[in-house]
Amino acid sequence: MRIDFLRRCLRRLGAAACLLLATATATPALAALSLTTLYDSGSSAKLQYQVDTGGGLVFKVMAYDNGVSTQSKGDLSSLLYNGVQYADASRGSQLNSGFDYLYSNVSAVDVQAQMISSSGAATSASTANGGVVSGGTYVKITVTVFSANGGVLKHYYMAKSGEPRIYMGTYFTEEPDTLNLVRFILRVPIAALSKGGPAGLPGGLASNGSWPQDLRGTDTTVEASDVFGFSSSTSSAGQTRSKHYSNMRLKDWQYFGGLNSAGSVGLWFYRDNNEGNSGGPFYRSLLNQITSTNNELTYIVNYGEGQTEAFRMGVLNSYTLMFTAGGAPSAPDTSWFSVMALDGYVAASGRGTVAGVGLSGTDSNYSYTVGFSSSTAQYWASANLANNGFFKSTGMRPGTYTLTVYKNELAVYTGSVTVTAGGTTTLNTLAINADPSAKAALWRIGNWDGTPAEFLNGGRLTTMHPTDARMSSWVPATFVVGTSSAASGFPACQWKDVNNARVIQFTLTSAQVQNLTLRIGTTEDFNGARPQISVNNGSWTSAIPTAPPKGSRNLTVGTYRGVNRLYSFDIPSTALVAGTNTVTVNVVSGTSGTAYLSPALSYDAVDLIVTP
Repeated sequence: MRIDFLRRCLRRLGAAACLLLATATATPALAALSLTTLYDSGSSAKLQYQVDTGGGLVFKVMAYDNGVSTQSKGDLSSLLYNGVQYADASRGSQLNSGFDYLYSNVSAVDVQAQMISSSGAATSASTANGGVVSGGTYVKITVTVFSANGGVLKHYYMAKSGEPRIYMGTYFTEEPDTLNLVRFILRVPIAALSKGGPAGLPGGLASNGSWPQDLRGTDTTVEASDVFGFSSSTSSAGQTRSKHYSNMRLKDWQYFGGLNSAGSVGLWFYRDNNEGNSGGPFYRSLLNQITSTNNELTYIVNYGEGQTEAFRMGVLNSYTLMFTAGGAPSAPDTSWFSVMALDGYVAASGRGTVAGVGLSGTDSNYSYTVGFSSSTAQYWASANLANNGFFKSTGMRPGTYTLTVYKNELAVYTGSVTVTAGGTTTLNTLAINADPSAKAALWRIGNWDGTPAEFLNGGRLTTMHPTDARMSSWVPATFVVGTSSAASGFPACQWKDVNNARVIQFTLTSAQVQNLTLRIGTTEDFNGARPQISVNNGSWTSAIPTAPPKGSRNLTVGTYRGVNRLYSFDIPSTALVAGTNTVTVNVVSGTSGTAYLSPALSYDAVDLIVTP
């Protein structure tokens, strides 16, 4: 468009005048918020919408299908910040694998753009090539896809005058079924964003000076097509990297992103309260991947790996793409969403609060989180043990929620609470009544806290593959109660094909030889894995517990966070002796698998108690 315009100038005004005009038109950003309609190759069938935020950011959304398999109508096709391009021109930055591949047998995508005033009055984008709409406070570009079943997904790109940000929102009434997930992937050229985030963020710089999701330099495939390693010829020999290892517990982060080589530009995704996600406050998922060509920032709305509950529909999931001068982003104000006519949005006035006086029966060695979940939304709040366990959750959608108190990540109390719009529901002190550690044990390995962190390799599970050279051997010697430690003598995970038949040796006095119960707590399982025990070399063997539901990969992709399960095995006194005894724990499953993809589970705690 600009070339044709300049050619006309040359004919009419002369070269000198055109040079001045060309210099003016090359300015990367206008002074105020604007929405421009562009025809690629001069064709009205090849429409793009360009938004100049007036804050140094100019971005485009493609409103046509260009026939390229890695791109789609509705993609964020250009992201120009202070003259530098932060969007890969060869691949789309998009929802899932493109809006035209969200639902089976559906490729139709609708894209509409509007300028919005401060009061919410909407003006549609121009239909003319180069047509500009300005004078508003906000821009909204809506991408809509209908499923064959009548479900709908709407994705919003929004801008606010003067800000170098893209506010996004994703609403859907039916889960996209081609990939069974909802995520937005921003693909940034590696030259523009060569670094991950600083230490302390999801995928942040590790103590060894690398990012766990940085694939640059890897030369071997460890698992599937998303876990990679370094061969013996490299300085990082035996180490592993994957996008999956960029995770962090949901409640522990607000934003993630990366930096340019100079550290002078930061690009971040800042999350909302995550009410429309699924998995609760401790959910972990991939967020970032760095390759030789791209730095990929992936905002997860929901994801199938390690999923513990049903996906939520009908909620506006909002997240903000933010540029900074290299520093941490500040929390964005999204109160103006109230004038944007967004499906699934509930304003602050339509929300309520839950406040709890406190908790009783807590253990000061642990933190406590109060979670709220319904089929529509999820929330959580930290309990203040210094103030008797007081907790408060604000901004909740009206409805009835299951209330769960977690000791670290283990549910130790469950109740219900109802939230009303504009109101505060006050709860009296909640008495914790389901903490397994409240029961005295003859011995205990690990802690009842919902995580395997205290076990052998437990602190490394989320940032590397089990085969990583930095892991200790997964096959320690027999665990001797009173001598061995969980940190060095009992594995955080047990695989049927790797380290099965874990033996625990313990001593009983004659007075202790009675009916006893072995309790095994697990935090996650894979391929139908569950424990079965045998006592004293098979003098007594337990029944096989019912198989848990099968899910996708989990223990090899950076998470131990699944459904906490407690298995109790009642051992008859006749199977025990005064003196030395052994219990052998086996992982059993009818599902096949080899090595670290064989049936497996991760441990929370193992203890022996007097049978109730």
